[in-house]
Amino acid sequence: MKNLYCSFFIKLIIGGIFLLFSTCIFAQAGMISGKIIADPSGELLVGTTIYIPELEKGTFTDASGQFSFVGISPGDYTLDVSMIGYESRQIEASLNNTTGLNIDVSLNTTSINLSEIVIQEQRDMSQTISTISKIDLELRPIKSSQDILRMVPGLFIAQHAGGGKSEQIFLRGFDIDHGTDIAISVDGMPVNMVSHAHGQGYADLHFLIPETVKKVDFNKGPFYAKYGDFTTAGYVDFSTRTALEHSSIKLEMGRFDTYRAVGLIDLLGENKNNANAYFASEVLFTNGPVESSQNFNRINLMGKYTGLLGDDQLLSISLSHFTSKWDASGQIPERAVAQGLITRFGSLDDSEGGITSRTNANFKLLKTFDNNDFLSNQLYFINNQFQLFSNFTFFLNDPVNGDQIEQHENRNIFGYKLAYGLERDLGRTSLSTEIGFDLRFDQTKDTDLTHTFGRRTVLDTYALGDIDQLNAAFYINEQWKITDRLTVNAGLRFDQFRFGYVDKLDSLYNHQIVNDNVFSPKLSIFFNASPAIQFYAKAGTGFHSNDSRVVVAQKGTETLPKAYGVDFGAFLKPVPSLFLNVAVWGLDLEQEFVYVGDEGVVEPSGKTRRYGVDFSARYQLTKWLFVDTDVNYTVPRSKENIEGNNFIPLAPTFTSIGGLTTKFNNGLNASIRYRKIGDRPANEDNSVIARGYFVLDGGLTYTQKKYELGLTFENLLNVDWNEAQFDTRTRLFDETEPVSELHFTPGTPFFIKGSIAFFF
Repeated sequence: MKNLYCSFFIKLIIGGIFLLFSTCIFAQAGMISGKIIADPSGELLVGTTIYIPELEKGTFTDASGQFSFVGISPGDYTLDVSMIGYESRQIEASLNNTTGLNIDVSLNTTSINLSEIVIQEQRDMSQTISTISKIDLELRPIKSSQDILRMVPGLFIAQHAGGGKSEQIFLRGFDIDHGTDIAISVDGMPVNMVSHAHGQGYADLHFLIPETVKKVDFNKGPFYAKYGDFTTAGYVDFSTRTALEHSSIKLEMGRFDTYRAVGLIDLLGENKNNANAYFASEVLFTNGPVESSQNFNRINLMGKYTGLLGDDQLLSISLSHFTSKWDASGQIPERAVAQGLITRFGSLDDSEGGITSRTNANFKLLKTFDNNDFLSNQLYFINNQFQLFSNFTFFLNDPVNGDQIEQHENRNIFGYKLAYGLERDLGRTSLSTEIGFDLRFDQTKDTDLTHTFGRRTVLDTYALGDIDQLNAAFYINEQWKITDRLTVNAGLRFDQFRFGYVDKLDSLYNHQIVNDNVFSPKLSIFFNASPAIQFYAKAGTGFHSNDSRVVVAQKGTETLPKAYGVDFGAFLKPVPSLFLNVAVWGLDLEQEFVYVGDEGVVEPSGKTRRYGVDFSARYQLTKWLFVDTDVNYTVPRSKENIEGNNFIPLAPTFTSIGGLTTKFNNGLNASIRYRKIGDRPANEDNSVIARGYFVLDGGLTYTQKKYELGLTFENLLNVDWNEAQFDTRTRLFDETEPVSELHFTPGTPFFIKGSIAFFF
């Protein structure tokens, strides 16, 4: 079977290389090209639609904001230019020779209008769902880095360690923990940490300043050749702004001693000369609603430069640093509240907490060619430092000192990405190809797990070692537009891994290495039944890697378990102002396991199966009133346990999020939003229930040319709800026997925050 895969892989590479070097004969001299620029920021707009009705041909701007039509005969043409959130324009163009015509077009921002969205205009059919995120970014208020993740329909999060720890993520019937089954990236840099001290795939997004986010690219399932490790439930790729419309300073103040300041400063002013640069900063402090103050503080600093080198190269450089420190109350047992030992917002060990930081350096160079090909190079470096103190079992293992643990690591990540893309007309069809190579190397020093007391005294060292992990990947993605209605997307990804670990508690102190690899084929079919209806079917495999320490200990078994997925769905516009997406899907995992950093072991749970239905709707009721909803139902089950004992703990079954948003021309806007998650099993036999909740949030803003006033409300009904929940076996100080029951972190009670922003 492996030889068959290799043969197919080699043939696909040869085919792609042949296409790369041979199809230039299809490009002809006549060309209409140009850039699409946002006014007044000067930002190069990516993903803008340009359509020539006389030729019935359309294209999109690339990552440098540029577009081109090749092989165009001399004549008079009309360019229809459109993008969500910007005024559409019609540009008259006269091509009177075969050398080409260059046109730069500026677009002004405007109120969003769903009736202007045409499903059939999507060039990359696999990205039709990104239309939803474009709508949501225009309408939804983003209050924090956590809110950014909620842009993914059906994705829920929970915080259970004082605000500074990465959120627990839920999507498509997965309790993803902190990132085991979703690939998260920012500007192409990975967020997930492999073989992390706290858990495999740990993804901390707190270094991302919400006001800098320009685009949220997401998709569900393992169907995308560009994304590898952790892409089972899906992926999320955030892009930060390349330019600012204006400089601004925002100040926020809210309940629970919450203070936040954000500064966005345009560094070049009017002297841009095809370049943009800005500096962004964020300072946050809060004590939170808990009785033991969180003392949570965070500082974010970021600088970004984007500029054209000549007419065909785009250089992007960004540097950022983030640090945070906090105290945590931890998750508490229900019996402690029922017995009156503590309140819902009390703590049994208030010495929990942590310190973490992340430094990023990111360099991108994109070159476009006259025939619309592109060559992308990216080089990045990440340093991540992490220290976390937790106590999940109280006095279960140590009845005198308690069970507090410390997890610590210092990590460097070096990465490089190379991609070449081209699109060619082949008779009456067209073929788009992207060939890419990814290289990532993680190296940690003194990753440890220790037993501590009061965050000061180390009682025992459970694990200590150095990790090095190398992942090299090659992928090829082919999108064949057979007709205006039918498109086939096929891809293949190959990942090679090298897992290394030095166990410093082993007297031999030797460097152990395990190698493994995995092929991931993908296939999707898209059919446009009409300009308002697109059907799709997707199938493919993905994987999530195991922790290096476990891979080495197990001599390479269960290293790269696969995920097998299928999706069938449709995008619909039954009326001009209504945009719908509905999908039925299924996903099987060869092995579902989570590295339990608290104990330094892996808990495998065997093969699992999930299937369900996703539904999303975006509706513009009037020119100023919008309604949106996402509804998701999933059946998650173990394939190896008997009926009734085959539930997957904490896997969500029903989730929904939605709301109403107003957009008035006078600058006064409001929103009210809900979040609903149903009850779900907390253990395998469903004898312990993680309780669902329904929470209402809201907000008001009044925006004028020079300032903006805002109010944010969370939990408007002031309901008691549990944010994070676990079935845990614990023992309290005065108990003689341990008890297994539901433990929880309380959700935020009614919260109000005011803000004022100045623009200059």
